[in-house]
Amino acid sequence: MTDKRNKALIEALLFASPRPIGIDVISEVTGMEPAYIGDILRSLVEEYDSESRGFSLLEVAGGYQLRTRPDFADEVGALFLARARRRFSRSSLETLSIIAYRQPVLRSEIEKIRGVDSGGVLKTLLSHGMIRVLGRKEAPGRPILYGTTSEFLEYFSLRDLESLPTLQEVAELDTDNAIVNDEGNIENGHRDSGENNLYADESGGGEGEESATGLLDDD
Repeated sequence: MTDKRNKALIEALLFASPRPIGIDVISEVTGMEPAYIGDILRSLVEEYDSESRGFSLLEVAGGYQLRTRPDFADEVGALFLARARRRFSRSSLETLSIIAYRQPVLRSEIEKIRGVDSGGVLKTLLSHGMIRVLGRKEAPGRPILYGTTSEFLEYFSLRDLESLPTLQEVAELDTDNAIVNDEGNIENGHRDSGENNLYADESGGGEGEESATGLLDDD
């Protein structure tokens, strides 16, 4: 196959995949060498950027994904207004931040930092695929260890966990530019806008969810 056709084939795979697609997967499907695929992907990144396309090719969650540019977030978001808006409560965002920076982490460690029961919050994050069970700690009661998922990376356009901002960088963020609204929630945009935010239960979550500990007890 010619370079032109190979390039078009990889574009087709990127377009068809609903999730970031890795070089290894592309290689398995096409039989192309990983190094060759990497060269094509990098050329596509440069091509889309130089031509000011309405979309770009980003490296996220260990793979590559086509996403609409942040400049068009409002218009793209308007296209999906019919979809139900969902939000994560402040308590969910706090818990997710702790897990992201301290994983693998125990529920008891999360609750020690937050000062409140976090069972319901963990259940919400698990149900939305933002966190997962990594295993159990070799300690009395063998408590559960939690960590983030590839979907977490995808949602926040992160290549890997090393791409997380440092705690110092987070502290230095201009509060005027924060995406958290006055109610302490983050509003969800369309995934492809390039400005992905967490979204949660349509019920809104909140402190009431923290009493729903049932299925997530570490005992």
